[in-house]
This record gives sequence, C-alpha cells and structure tokens, in this order.
Amino acid sequence: MTTTPRDAFMTIGELAQRAGVGVETVRYYQRRGLLAEPPRPAGGIRRYGAAALDRLRFVRAAQRLGFSLDEVAELLALEDGRQCAAARAQAERKLAEVRARLADLQRIGAALDDLVTRCRGTRGHVSCPLIAALRDR
Repeated sequence: MTTTPRDAFMTIGELAQRAGVGVETVRYYQRRGLLAEPPRPAGGIRRYGAAALDRLRFVRAAQRLGFSLDEVAELLALEDGRQCAAARAQAERKLAEVRARLADLQRIGAALDDLVTRCRGTRGHVSCPLIAALRDR
C-alpha cells in the first residue's frame, strides 16, 4: 500500500512548511503545550503525522480569528466535541472583545477625521490643531 502525502510522516521542517509556519514556531508551540513532541527514535529524527498538521492548522486558524495562544490552548482542551457550550461561551467572549475594539477604532477614526479636517482649515502660521490636541491630552 502506498501512502499519500497526507498519510506520510513528516520531519519538523516538512510539517512547518505544510502548515505555513517556521520551524521555530512549531518548537514554540511544543513548549507552550499546543503541539505534542513525538518521541525521537534511537539515532533517528522525530516524525510528525497528519494529526500534528491538523493541530497546527487549527492553532493558526484560531489565531487568525483573534484568539490568543492561551485561548487556543483552552479551545484545544475542549476539542473532544462534548464541550460545545464551553467553546461557544469562549467564542462569545471573543466576539464581545472584537466588537469593543471595533467601537474603539471607530471612535479613534472619528477623532482623527475631525483633527484632519481641522488641519485642512488652518492657514498661515497658526498652531496645528492636531499637535495642539495631542499636547492637551
């Protein structure tokens, strides 16, 4: 029986490449407990299977959604599928954080828009409204 690339065991370099991360990222995730380190055979090199690749991809996908590595570890602990309510609660907390950050960014955007508009309206040797506003804070 031949093995497909998905079923083949990989070196850490191959694993990192397939997951789109660096080797040091893989090692860091191992130190953080996000990815198991396979045993090293006597005189050989460690080999990683498809499960390790899936796990790395999970970590990266969760990070792209804004989850910290601590939060990713919590999600991985809930991975058995019987903890859906806990996973949903964590996602709801993250969604609330994202919405709060968006609201903050909208307020910042409005304040900068106002300052840029005020800067465009000044002529001559007057104090810059942007610099003045930042100095007064």
